[in-house]
Amino acid sequence: MKRLLVTGGSSYLGRHLVSLAHAQQDADGAPRWHTVHTYFSNPLPDLAGGRQLDVRQPEAVRALVDEVQPDVIIHTAGSNQPAQTMDEVIRRGAENITAAAAACGARLIHLSTDVVFDGRNAPYTESDPPDPLHAYGAAKAAAEQTVSAYPDHVIVRTSLIYGLEEMDRGTSWVVDALRAGREVTLFVDQMRNPVWVQTLSLACLELAELDYRGILHVAGAQRLSRADFGRRMLDWWQVEERDTLTFGPCDGARWPLDCTLDISRARALLNTPLPGVDEVLSRREEKLTE
Repeated sequence: MKRLLVTGGSSYLGRHLVSLAHAQQDADGAPRWHTVHTYFSNPLPDLAGGRQLDVRQPEAVRALVDEVQPDVIIHTAGSNQPAQTMDEVIRRGAENITAAAAACGARLIHLSTDVVFDGRNAPYTESDPPDPLHAYGAAKAAAEQTVSAYPDHVIVRTSLIYGLEEMDRGTSWVVDALRAGREVTLFVDQMRNPVWVQTLSLACLELAELDYRGILHVAGAQRLSRADFGRRMLDWWQVEERDTLTFGPCDGARWPLDCTLDISRARALLNTPLPGVDEVLSRREEKLTE
């Protein structure tokens, strides 16, 4: 049984990833992973193996990794806090996790984002250089540079993460605003390829056992505007309060317009399918009507 450490276990992706890791079994029915996950302030009471960790603290990171001695680290920990905190968590966290992985020889799967790009030359391949427009993208690009210096790494660039059993954070923000009567604008010209959280979690666990190194784009097969994606999520969650919902263009000087990722390499490499939003919704609706 291999030892797995997942940072950011209480995040939206982290919760799904940790749950799937606990559930995976080998051919003999034995657990595939001994899984330890970290959280900053929100423990997961229903999942064993949780440890509090601030990834900005190198001594704490090193002590935990020395104790766990993971074969694989999946680094999902990030931050959506104000700029300085966000930057420190993303940049310094990547530095500390990479140093700890190197010290114990662990394979490192690092989660990055499509917004390391400026949105002007999509679709983007793994060889396209980052050119971020905002602070979050810049911090993620810097973290990629740190991780890329470590030989046994995979940088997983992904897109908008959603689920159909638990509302994702972005959709939840939109729903809360609409129900409070606040105006929300969904961008008609900002393009992404959203990824189902189940897909991304399984892909990360598959990569943990593959002999692949470098950058890999793991996202859904369907290119959608933020407006079309938002409508699909509101329909799925049966949100009727839309009086303050508007649609309009994005400010392309501040936010990247088209960050569509080319996923052809991931499709060739992975056994995990990478379905688009409509395919995922259709499959789930079929199951509900069986």
